[in-house]
This record gives sequence, C-alpha cells and structure tokens, in this order.
Amino acid sequence: MTSLRLSNDTLSDLPKHITRPTYDRAALTAGILHIGLGNFHRAHQSWYLHRLMQQGEAQDWAIIGAGVRDYDAAMRARLKAQDCLTTLIALSPDTTSAEVVGSMIDYLPIEADNGALIAAMARPEIRIVSMTVTEGGYYRDPVSGAFDDTHPDILHDIANPSTPRTVFGAIIAALALRRTAGVGPFSVQSCDNLQGNGDVTRQTVLGLARRSDPELASWIAAQCTFPNSMVDCIVPATGPAEIALAAEMGVADQAPVTHEPYRQWVIEDNFCAGRPDWDKVGATFTNQVHAYETMKIRILNAGHQVIANAGELLSCETIADCMQDPDIRSMFEKVETQEIAPYVSPVPGITADAYVALIADRFSNPAIHDTTRRVAFDGSSRHAGFILPILRDALAARGPVDGLALVEALWARMCAGLREDGTEIEANDPNWPQLQQAAQAARTAPEVWLAQSEYYGDLAQETQFADRFCHWHALIWSKGTREALRSYTAQI
Repeated sequence: MTSLRLSNDTLSDLPKHITRPTYDRAALTAGILHIGLGNFHRAHQSWYLHRLMQQGEAQDWAIIGAGVRDYDAAMRARLKAQDCLTTLIALSPDTTSAEVVGSMIDYLPIEADNGALIAAMARPEIRIVSMTVTEGGYYRDPVSGAFDDTHPDILHDIANPSTPRTVFGAIIAALALRRTAGVGPFSVQSCDNLQGNGDVTRQTVLGLARRSDPELASWIAAQCTFPNSMVDCIVPATGPAEIALAAEMGVADQAPVTHEPYRQWVIEDNFCAGRPDWDKVGATFTNQVHAYETMKIRILNAGHQVIANAGELLSCETIADCMQDPDIRSMFEKVETQEIAPYVSPVPGITADAYVALIADRFSNPAIHDTTRRVAFDGSSRHAGFILPILRDALAARGPVDGLALVEALWARMCAGLREDGTEIEANDPNWPQLQQAAQAARTAPEVWLAQSEYYGDLAQETQFADRFCHWHALIWSKGTREALRSYTAQI
C-alpha cells in the first residue's frame, strides 16, 4: 500500500480504514498547554479531547504542546512537519486499527530561558496547563516525599525566577504575569503516575514559589487548582517498526503511537478556569480519585516493576515475553495476590483481585511491543514510588514481604549491569553509576544495597525485610534468577 505523508492537506486522501478528524482544525482555538509531548499524552489526554471534538464540542480547548529539555526539539520538528497530527494505532491480539488525532494545533519552540513557554501560558485563553514529565520529575525526596529545594535546577530557579529551567519555574513565572495583567489563574493538571499527582504538583509549585516570591505563592495557593487524576493506557515507545507499521496502513507518520485498546482516566473535578466535558467520552469525574490511583499504581505500575528486572536478567525483550515465561508469571501472580492486593481497596465495579486478573491479561497482549527495558527504566524513582510504599504497609500489617524482598533483590542484581546470558545491560537510570557501584559492592555485602537511605530510608533496620532481601540476593547470585523465582513460588 502506498503511504501518504501525514498533513492537513492529505487527511481527506488517507485510506478509508483510517479514522480522521471530522472537525475543522483551522477553526480550533487553544485552551490547554501540555508540557511533555511523549507517546502517552498523545494516546491518552489528546485522544479524549479529540473524541470530544469529533462530537462537535470543545473546539476552544485545543492543545498547544511544549517541552523544556533539548531532546524535546526532535519531537517538535517531527510533529510540526505533519501539522501536529498523530496516528494512533490500537493493537489487540487479533486486530489492528488506526486513527489520526488532531486536537493539538501547535508546538512551541524549545528555548533555554523558556521564554516562549512562559509567554504562551500567560495568554488568557490558556485555562489548563497539563504535564507528563515522568514520576521522577517533581523534585521530591524519594523517602519523605517532601519538596527537594536542594536540586541544582531548583536552586537556579529560585535565583533566576524570570529565566527558569524547570516546568514549575515556568508555571510560576507565567502565573506572575497573569496576576499582574489581571488575567486570572489556570488549573495545573498532572497526568503522571503519582499517588496524589495533583497534590504533589501543588507541593512543588508552591514550594518553589515560596522561595522566590512568597506573596505570589499565597496568590497561587488561593487562586489555582491542582486536580488529582489517575491515568491508564499501556503505550510503548516508537521506533522504526512502529513507523513502518503506520506506513503499511497507508500513512507516512514520523511519530506514530501504538497503544493497547484500553484507556481509563479518573479525574478530580477541581478546575478553577473551566474544563472540557471529558466525561462525555469515557473519563470519570469523582472525588474518590485516591482509591482508583491506589489500585492502578499498586497493581499495574508496581506490577511492572515486579516483573521487569527479572525479565531483564532473563533476556525477555518485552513485557508480554515476561508474562509468557512461566517462572516470571508465577512470581507475578503470587506477589500481586498475596503481597499487593491485600493493601488495595475495591473501587466501583472491580475488586483488587479482579483488577490483578485484568492487568495480567493486559500485560500478556503479544501485539504490544512494550520493552522490558522501557518498563525497567528509572527504577530509583519507580521502586521508591511504587514498591516501597506497599512494603511499608505490609510490614506495618505484619503481612508477608518475601516476594517484595525478592523484587528488590532482583533490582539490585539487575543494576550490576549484566544479564545472565552475559550481555550488558546499558545504563537505564538517571542514577545508574551510583546504583551500579552499590550493586557491585552488594554482591559480597548485600547490606550495602539497603544502606542507600535515599531510597530505603530506615527499611534496612526492618529485619523481616532485610533478612529476606539478603537471602534472595545471595540465591540469585549463587544459583541464578530462575532458581530464586522457583524457590519463591514453591513456598506455601
């Protein structure tokens, strides 16, 4: 099949099996500025808005994209070249479908001082500033969860509030301009996988603002809102195979997005300047976001970390491959049902055990090429954010922690940098040099790993956990990952 270069001019000529915008994109006006235009945003929030626009609504809520890092420039170039359109490809085990999403209308230039970003957020029509900046991008102490005002980027923004480096510094600078101009506030909406992501965002914005302009911080606290939300859709990274798949379907898209045929978005209805009616296209507005967040983060996001390090060590390329490995899957099911689900309350329509079964099915989708390496990335943030809170709850309840200790031992072994087939695991964490050094030292002294208090806090003193960590760590190094998995799952 001949593929057409994706653009506004070619939309009407795309193959009929590709759904495309029915609304007039030239008539759209901006209402949302989104920072962090990765695959997840384009498959999730952007899609919900697109679907609302397909119904003739939300025409004044179009998205302007933005980034604050140098690597965002390449994504901007690709998307601008195709009029900010994205092809979404839904992958089921037995079907594939494509849809072009047109809810994004511009992508700001990347500037060192974030001048264009600040100016855009100061425009009165921008009523929501949303973001996907990863779980580790909120300047939090990984143990206490408090705002980290010692980070070099934060120190820069405190000293240079008009030329900030961070997303949060740019938000504060824009709000300062809006206050002076009498424009009013906007809502700041995190779409990252964080428990209480709106509360965390508020903490970071106010924590930074109080150190540079306390009066402005008080205005932000009184005027702006930071709605919590739970976001869910498995979205792999894009590479040559995904670009080729789009071309096979008839569209030459340099930034297509593949995704599973499942989405969920649960949102606290707390928007100070209005919002689109996302509930008309499947989103849920509720004051019980925390319960949905807990279920998803503990079972899905923590579940990813349960299997990813074992998968890396055993050379499983994708998460679906991990779930096809009988030893990894058995370990996953036991940890989830015995050591995670007991600390997850039901939400309307589904229990924790039923959600475990749903996640196991979604992880097993062979059409989703979600690499184990992607899921294992930034373990220093993800273990601290997803696994260790469950571990603390289990210890407090005097519940079993053997599997969670095994998960941490597998992470320590993975950070040593070699798979069991002898191939190298390339740097896969912002703190990789320190983690690798600790992992190598822990080979003969496993307590060195737990002594990393920036992640584990006082958990090294919890003998129920520490003893089992050392047991599993020694077994993994002496007899291998598979033997450790089988030993754990054989226990009654």
